[in-house]
Amino acid sequence: MKTAAVIGSGFGGLALAIRLQSAGVRTTLFEARDKPGGRAYVYKDAGFTFDAGPTIVTDPGCIEELFALSGRKLSDYVELMPISPFYRLCWEDGYSFDYVNDQAELDRQIGAKSPPDVAGYQRFLAYSRELLEEGYVKLGAVPFLSIASMISAGPALMRLQAWKSVYAKVAEFIKDDQLRQAFSFHSLLVGGNPFATSSIYALIHALERQWGVWFPRGGTGALIQAMVKLFEDLGGTFHLNTPVAAIETEGAKVTGVRLESGEVLAFDAVASNADVVHTYQKLLAGHPRGRSYGAKLAGMRHSMSLFVLYFGLKTQHPNLAHHTVLFGPRYRELITEIFKGPELSADFSLYLHAPSRSDPTLAPEGCEAFYVLAPVPHLGSADIDWETAGPVYRDRILAYLEQRYIPGLTRDLVTSRIFTPVDFRDQLNAHLGSAFSLEPILTQSAWFRAHNRDDVIDNLYVVGAGTHPGAGVPGVIGSAKATASLMLEDGA
Repeated sequence: MKTAAVIGSGFGGLALAIRLQSAGVRTTLFEARDKPGGRAYVYKDAGFTFDAGPTIVTDPGCIEELFALSGRKLSDYVELMPISPFYRLCWEDGYSFDYVNDQAELDRQIGAKSPPDVAGYQRFLAYSRELLEEGYVKLGAVPFLSIASMISAGPALMRLQAWKSVYAKVAEFIKDDQLRQAFSFHSLLVGGNPFATSSIYALIHALERQWGVWFPRGGTGALIQAMVKLFEDLGGTFHLNTPVAAIETEGAKVTGVRLESGEVLAFDAVASNADVVHTYQKLLAGHPRGRSYGAKLAGMRHSMSLFVLYFGLKTQHPNLAHHTVLFGPRYRELITEIFKGPELSADFSLYLHAPSRSDPTLAPEGCEAFYVLAPVPHLGSADIDWETAGPVYRDRILAYLEQRYIPGLTRDLVTSRIFTPVDFRDQLNAHLGSAFSLEPILTQSAWFRAHNRDDVIDNLYVVGAGTHPGAGVPGVIGSAKATASLMLEDGA
């Protein structure tokens, strides 16, 4: 394999392009939008910088590895800053919990809330560390191409009771209800329902404890720019504003890509970082494989969507943490409605991101940039007219934040914008407006997800949230490692 095309410049596509270019494959990266990053887009308004998507970086080692492939250092391109607390968790009754990477402080906080849960948390952490070793360190970048590969992982999954949900396993160790929420919400960060997602995703807790939570100076967009610069420093070719209309095939082989401009470019291999349903149903619409497998993927369970609100204030709020999770009055019932619909719930739980707490340059002097997201049903679960509902929902969220956490918000508001499930569908080609692709339940994990290499078309590959190991920055970068290993092996 001498040449390769990568469609989409999200974290997964960029990481794959870097790996291929580092290995000497002439790689061309195509991005439909005017900026790189996919979901990790960047908005700039009135002097504020807003990261559109991922705001949490864990396992920086998987990113550093991309730079080390060519003898470079991540730190020469961008600075990662450690964040503490990892998250501040707040409930409506006034209780708050600072999730920090300090065992004594965690034990103190847990003991103050529920003394018996100190020992229970220690057992949960040990369990989470086992999951991290088995599910992430050993298997996170290993492609599952056959049922045999799934069966070989079976004994470890059985021993760790992977058929149980994240919440069910947490509840075996932790008795206090609010602490159960504190240690089970993580699966939502990768699109998973804590009451349905395999307990293997409880490894996220140990992953954060092992390697910390980080934020790039300049925002997540600065990390994307660092990866783009690395790719181009390596000699890669990157095209913005260049939508791919189709993946060209001849029989069971890919021959190249056709751009929306009509231009056809030949490549030895093609990898798609686009949504997996879009990849098969749209980009491969002219091939029987695209039609049949696209229909199968479309019929699978997809993650919830998100309603995201970006806003800037002319004041600062140093009392807030960088990352805050705001639990509403309901937990299980709300999550059920988020994943099943059929309508928008009257209440919500929110994730509030205040990046200028760590990097004041993301807002004008004396000001503060914010991003708040609410998990909401995808378009297949709830038939919501977001053009009408979006502004109303925005105002509800702003009023809630002003009443409980950010006094004077309405008075100090400088700018705001929203991103709804319709935007996920129309701007990111996300099936049903899903924010995280396929829902990470056990029967849609590993071999059951879209394979990193297609089963029918020899030189077609997939990277990103819809393939193994799944969503999240470490997940999609792991998928790039798995996909690159196959591409390089096949091209040898």
